[in-house]
Amino acid sequence: MFSVTVRDHLMVAHSFTGEVFGPAQALHGATFVVDATLHRPELDPDNIVVDIGAATRELGRVVGELNYRNLDQAPEFAGVNTSTEYLAKVIADRLAERVDQGAMGPNARGLTSISVTLHESHVAWARYQRDL
Repeated sequence: MFSVTVRDHLMVAHSFTGEVFGPAQALHGATFVVDATLHRPELDPDNIVVDIGAATRELGRVVGELNYRNLDQAPEFAGVNTSTEYLAKVIADRLAERVDQGAMGPNARGLTSISVTLHESHVAWARYQRDL
């Protein structure tokens, strides 16, 4: 399996519902390093996994839709605990839509999966992987 990873970062504000979150139930900020890894079993006709420039651009666009927002005020997240795991899924799903729409080029349709890792710190991160 071949893969390419592109990176960006994301800064949000949010709060959580539930005692398990302790002090994070209050509004707080979170900064994430975002890694998107694109997978395919064989290289495309150009001998690449995906155009790295296009993948970087599309990750930036997806992250840009979320960056510097209070997620508690975003209608698409109403009533949702926007955990690191959940946000990794949101980003992966939005990237998958962009692959399907051809935003990463026609050969990107040969990708078989995407994994998104959100690094909360140097010691903790969460990942979501989905098939395409």
